[in-house]
Amino acid sequence: MRFIRPEVKDAVMRAREAIVGVFVSILGMYWALGGTDMMRIVGTSLALAGALLFFAGIQRARFRTGSGGAGVVHVMEGQVAYYGPHEGGAMAIADLTKVELDPTTKPASHWILHDPHSPPLRIPTNAEGADALFDVFANLEGIQTERMLSELTGSPEKQVVIWQAPKRALH
Repeated sequence: MRFIRPEVKDAVMRAREAIVGVFVSILGMYWALGGTDMMRIVGTSLALAGALLFFAGIQRARFRTGSGGAGVVHVMEGQVAYYGPHEGGAMAIADLTKVELDPTTKPASHWILHDPHSPPLRIPTNAEGADALFDVFANLEGIQTERMLSELTGSPEKQVVIWQAPKRALH
């Protein structure tokens, strides 16, 4: 890997799922255009799966804002944990009430996660493992993924609410 410039390597790693999706789609189209009826069916299915992987990979690539930030993020067993040099904490994903993006912090923007049981958890967008938050956020009820990615890759000047838990009707 010494022969690859670091910025090229970073770009490839950022878009790795999209790149795999392109190759899977090409293989699927190759199979779909020739061979038996069964090969055409498998090839068409593979081409569609590759296209889905490509589009999901593009979203993930936009979510990854870099690496080398302060701290480490772990997502497991329904919990987000952040271990940073100055602060940290953990919270249950099911208890999240609000997700904000704070672009005013330096050197990197921060995700701010809120729940009713603890103080807000501030996580740098470029912390090690922060890309795992994409799956957490994508599963939040009612989140607008495209809006989240636009805010992240754009240049908002103030803190922005990305998602807020829907109000539940009392029975």
